[in-house]
Amino acid sequence: MRRDFIKCCTLAGLGLACPGARAAAKDGEAYEGPYYVVFNASGGWDTTYLMDPKSIHEINRLYQEGDILTHGAHKFAPNAKHIAGGMSNEDFYKEFGSELLTLNGLDYSVNNHAPGARYMATGKLDSLAYPTFAALVAACKGPACPISYLTFGNYSNTGNVVAMSRVPYPQSLQRIANADFVEGNARSPYHEDFVLERINQALDEQQAGRSSQPRLPRVERAQSMLYSAQINSKALQRVTPHIPKEIPKERLSQQAEITLASFKAGVCVSANLSIGQFDSHANNDKDQMKLIPEFLAGIAYLLRRAEELKIRDKLVVIIQSEMGRTPTYNKGNGKDHWSVGSIMFLGAGIRGNRVLGATDEGQLHVPLNAQSLAIDKDHGVRVRPEHIHHALRQFAGIEDHAFSKKFPLGVKKEEVLQGLWG
Repeated sequence: MRRDFIKCCTLAGLGLACPGARAAAKDGEAYEGPYYVVFNASGGWDTTYLMDPKSIHEINRLYQEGDILTHGAHKFAPNAKHIAGGMSNEDFYKEFGSELLTLNGLDYSVNNHAPGARYMATGKLDSLAYPTFAALVAACKGPACPISYLTFGNYSNTGNVVAMSRVPYPQSLQRIANADFVEGNARSPYHEDFVLERINQALDEQQAGRSSQPRLPRVERAQSMLYSAQINSKALQRVTPHIPKEIPKERLSQQAEITLASFKAGVCVSANLSIGQFDSHANNDKDQMKLIPEFLAGIAYLLRRAEELKIRDKLVVIIQSEMGRTPTYNKGNGKDHWSVGSIMFLGAGIRGNRVLGATDEGQLHVPLNAQSLAIDKDHGVRVRPEHIHHALRQFAGIEDHAFSKKFPLGVKKEEVLQGLWG
């Protein structure tokens, strides 16, 4: 029975988030940020229809050079006339352009989905062992949080440094948060309050007695997991007030609600959000004009809800995909895999209204000077995911953490991006 209980705790992200009972008890207080969110446009977005607009050589078929729009430092493709739902580029840049940092000309180095997604998520192309940035920052900053690292798909490896938590629907979060109630219903407790108090008192006394006794490592780990699961169960109850009564229908909005409720309750550090189907080998324009607006609407939803929950100023948001689309169309009016693309950031500590890097007329990477961040075709650096991840580790203050050192990125000193965040 205990084995089944531990298994259930593991699936919910409970218990494994802390190495021992003492750590769980000590770290029972709410994590107060910063909170890290990674948005993934899974399948490979067409950057010429978003942040890196081009109209020459029929790279796109929906707008001309004179139609390209600007907002502050940003140039973007016009798409308001071509979308049926979601959020247009025009509205997205109007609302968030002043906060947004864009880097164009990112060298993905590969154009296959699995290695590309892994590379973008971890900063390491040739290893299956590295954790995603979201997992790494969760392990470094909040390992004792009950659901420290949330993921909703895409590449999600943890490197065995933190528990992975998957909560598919807001209703599922309700059940996890109210584990002491039947089906998460606060009106149907399994036990009366005085019974729960006695159970908790007995667990504390039992754990205190065990702490002075020698135990085999496997036994100690299992008992600690059981005890910390009970502690985390109480911490998760803080989530309940922040779960909305009306659940949005959009898939990214649902992921956002689960994420933000967990952030607000102080039980989560990072989240990996994702929607797929960007792999537009056929009918590229139709597919991208459906998915990009949905993607931007999901980002906007999270940011607006975070404002309502008063944690907007604690968010760090990364917006990415594992590849781009070719600068030419195939016979099916689609675009195939392309190993050059873009990435965007916004949030606490990031200076917005900036665009770094570039692609040339053929949508090829243009090298960047690592010190000045200016275009440097002759002596610049080919900015790749490991450069971005090195900068993210520095930004999050985890560069020298033992976990980060366990997974080195191998970025040369002269290639470290200086002043990326402003």
